[in-house]
Amino acid sequence: MLRPLNKVTIVTMQTPFPSVSSLAALLASLTFAAAQSPSVTIGTFKHEVRREFTTADGLPANAVICVVLQDEHTVLAGTTNGLARFVDGHWSVVKATFGAPVEALATGSSAFVSKGQLFALDGEKIKPIARLPLGVKVNSLGIGGGTYLATDRGLFEKKGDKFEPVTPLNETLGTNREVFAVADGPDFFVGAASGLFQREAKKWTRLFPSDKKGRSWAPINVRGVAYDSLGRLWFASPQGVGRFDKEWTLFTGAEGLPYNDFRTMAVGPDGVVWFGTRMGAIRFDGKNWEYRQGRRWLPDDVVNEIAITREGHAWIATSAGLSFIERRSMTLSEKAKFYEDQIDALHRRTPWEYVLEVYVAKTGSTNQFTQTDSDNDGLWTSMYGAGECFAYGATKNPLAKNRAQKAFEALRWLGQVTQGGEHSPPPGYVARTILPTSGRDPNIGRIEGDKREHERDPLWKVYEPRWPKSKDGQWYWKSDTSSDELDGHFFFYPLYYDLVCETEAEKARVREHLRALMDHIISHDFNLIDHDGTPTRWGVYNPDVLNHDPRWSGERGIRSLSLLSYLAATEHVTGDSHYRQLINVLCEKYAFDTNLRVPKPQQGVGTGNQSDDEMAFMSFYNLMKYGNDPKLTAAARYPFYTYWTLESPEMNPFFNFVFGASTFGRQSTDDRPARGFNPSTGWLEDAVETLKRFPLDRFDWRHTNSHRLDLVLLRPEGGFGFARRGQRSGYRVNGKVIPVDERFFNHWNHNPFALDTGGDGRELADGAVFLLPYYMGLYHGFIKDESIAKLNRATPRRTGPQ
Repeated sequence: MLRPLNKVTIVTMQTPFPSVSSLAALLASLTFAAAQSPSVTIGTFKHEVRREFTTADGLPANAVICVVLQDEHTVLAGTTNGLARFVDGHWSVVKATFGAPVEALATGSSAFVSKGQLFALDGEKIKPIARLPLGVKVNSLGIGGGTYLATDRGLFEKKGDKFEPVTPLNETLGTNREVFAVADGPDFFVGAASGLFQREAKKWTRLFPSDKKGRSWAPINVRGVAYDSLGRLWFASPQGVGRFDKEWTLFTGAEGLPYNDFRTMAVGPDGVVWFGTRMGAIRFDGKNWEYRQGRRWLPDDVVNEIAITREGHAWIATSAGLSFIERRSMTLSEKAKFYEDQIDALHRRTPWEYVLEVYVAKTGSTNQFTQTDSDNDGLWTSMYGAGECFAYGATKNPLAKNRAQKAFEALRWLGQVTQGGEHSPPPGYVARTILPTSGRDPNIGRIEGDKREHERDPLWKVYEPRWPKSKDGQWYWKSDTSSDELDGHFFFYPLYYDLVCETEAEKARVREHLRALMDHIISHDFNLIDHDGTPTRWGVYNPDVLNHDPRWSGERGIRSLSLLSYLAATEHVTGDSHYRQLINVLCEKYAFDTNLRVPKPQQGVGTGNQSDDEMAFMSFYNLMKYGNDPKLTAAARYPFYTYWTLESPEMNPFFNFVFGASTFGRQSTDDRPARGFNPSTGWLEDAVETLKRFPLDRFDWRHTNSHRLDLVLLRPEGGFGFARRGQRSGYRVNGKVIPVDERFFNHWNHNPFALDTGGDGRELADGAVFLLPYYMGLYHGFIKDESIAKLNRATPRRTGPQ
């Protein structure tokens, strides 16, 4: 049984607005937002976008064996069923090749290998050039100073109308004569099963690369060898990747190489090199390794060949089709507009337009989709709305104001829909979400699930109905509202009040709603009371319970933080000093300021529950911004700093901007010498990299990373709660999590250390997870987007219930 708060006389004062207290809070807010901080200006950058091509687009077969650029306007793809040509955005089959597999193509040439011969393509006609040696399997075709076949029986060179073996090399190869690739440049190199070989005059020498770190390799199964656009030699083998530029540099997982089961290799502009493996493709620009695995990037993970255009775009041949990865010029504001347009078209549910993911009928297609509810519609709509508040504050775009207003009305309705029905909680209570009563009854079969959950969690409530009906009978509303929801609501309202509301009527509407929610919690001994007259499972903030009930000891810090932030936000919006008095009582009598010094038990980087992290950062933002008490906010800075140090490897722009906005240039007197708590070096760069690399494709494609070489694994037993169950977790050797475009997640409450993520491409997440940190960084001046003035201000499409 929950123990009640020792009674404190509570009188809700309807203080006229504005009050002295609210003006002080306003000044604190202005100081908060105006604190000096670093910034980075972001213009146009290259963003990778994938398009797939299959038989539906004109290929003769989905199994693509090879792909090359014939010239700057034409792509050739060899399939198991013939040759295809891509010109002016369309594929067409070369009819003379239809029905026969094309084994190899030569870059910058019309030559190809099929049916035991070398052919030349002339328009729609093909001309035989030379016969292949009988029974050879061709791995690649190279044309430079000569025409070479790399085969399973050695290297062959075209002499007249036939191919002759390169006997000196083939004898040097030994018993395994398989050759995979040749590099014909200033010198001639061969990648073979038995090693890496160089031709010097008429002599062939096997190479044993050594680097400055004292490593010396005897590479075998060298599947790729090539000169890059800067004249440097590269090779790829199971030992790793090597580069020769006056001296050898060797790359393994320790240097960031993600994987090494290579099949092919290609070079692009500016010294960029691509590698095809049995599980994805890899791009390396000399500094950054990018791993392109899974259906977000490829039709199939086994990469047969890669061709790179002079613009840096990649054509990738797989057995399930071709992938074209375009490096598209883009700005952050264009990316934001893409997400906002997609949200307006697909992700707004019910007439109040709650924003969350949708589910599609066909994998990867939005032609048919279904909208549904979640436990946390209020939270996700709050965070989406907060992003649009920052957007309006930063850009004054009227579309942003319109979207923020819709979010407020949706959240306000969650407080209205609960009132007046047969099962009605006390006023001020907000529901989790709503469903129309014209659909299925969500209560059917629910009670048995609640009983099972209660066996696992004794504090889980078993009661009916979990989904009461609204007074008008039009809606089911979901009860047992959690602290996640409240953190989202309280994060949104002061932002909406400060940045969007421009009339007294608009501001009064916010004050009324927020006051009702806060007073509900206060008047019920700091609990959120459901329609059954008891606190919700996670709606407990009672000081006596938090401080003395061992079942809540793990929640003591974060709930103290949340409640103090709620009161601070409410005082700011209402101007009522009564809420300030309650903050003082909670700190002086119940040690809430001491409690928040340990917001959440953690076992180090990569542990904990990321839902709690998301909640904590929203609450820290409010407490630091609206706390209006130098002693309290100073005491909060050190625990916030230690909390952020655990989160910093996550490259999370939302967390980074919350921390930067809350603490930059400030000091703490937390019973130790005053010191600064600025973010560590690289925090802004990490945030910007995540925003830039955030994928436009928000389908839940499966990403498999647990096999990667560039990882440090976390111990399996580490961590708390759902975030670690059945998940392999780790981070890259550079100390950071896997980049955002190499994994899937829906919201910032995910576990970024999970290595294998995503599903089957039938869930389409919304882009609010990008919009909130982008606009927050823009508003607080951490990022400056050169293209922001070019935002498209077209009227958004109205999307009612779907």
